[in-house]
Order: sequence, then C-alpha cells, then structure tokens
Amino acid sequence: MTAPDATAPPVDLDARHLLCPLPVLRLRRALAALPPGARVALIATDPAAVLDVPHFCAQAGHALLAQTPLPDGARRYLVQRG
Repeated sequence: MTAPDATAPPVDLDARHLLCPLPVLRLRRALAALPPGARVALIATDPAAVLDVPHFCAQAGHALLAQTPLPDGARRYLVQRG
C-alpha cells in the first residue's frame, strides 16, 4: 500500500450538534477506513470534544495536528491516522 499524498485534502467529517461519544465514534470509524498517514478534519460543537478528541488520538496512536475554533462556535480537529 502506498502512503497517502501529504498534499491531499483531509476527509471532512461534520459532527456538529452530536453529543459525546458520537463525534469520537464517527472519527474512529472514518480513520479506520483510511490508510495510515491519511488525515480527517472533524468539526464538532460538543464541548466534551476538546478533551475527548486529544485523548482518543493519544490512546489510538493517531496524531492530532491542529485544533481550530470556528466562527460558529464549533471547533475543527485535524487528525492524521497513525
């Protein structure tokens, strides 16, 4: 299997208005379907995601590349599959 193109855009995953644990469960499912090195951009409004996403990434061996607050109150998490 070849490594994903580092310049390829991430897979977008909109989890706005979903509550814990659904944003992380959807992120886990999306990452499982991708090859190592691929990236997913999760957008979530759940306040618990600020703790849940970094914890999930650390436990599952994925890299949390960035957390960015969005104007609508959501937060964007850029995750690279480990």
